[in-house]
Amino acid sequence: MFVILQALRVWVISTLGPRWTTRIIVLPGAPLVASGPYARVASQLLRRRGRDLVLPLVFGLVWYGIVFSALNAAVLCIRIRSEAAALRALSSGRQVPPRAF
Repeated sequence: MFVILQALRVWVISTLGPRWTTRIIVLPGAPLVASGPYARVASQLLRRRGRDLVLPLVFGLVWYGIVFSALNAAVLCIRIRSEAAALRALSSGRQVPPRAF
């Protein structure tokens, strides 16, 4: 399962190419990526959570996997909201100030 999830990760990174980053950056005038895995799921952060849960389970660390997946899900909610706000601001022409968490 971990190998499959890693292969999906490589697919995501190769689809984004030089646009891949961990930061939230919107490029005015650049089209959204709608090929590869992004043709099926808008945010690949959701798929990544599967990998974060599977790896601890491989080593028998069930509670570690559950607790840190729950904490990571909370951070993921903030991240997805921030990405959505940045895209909304871009479509409305507003400038979004950078935020530090």
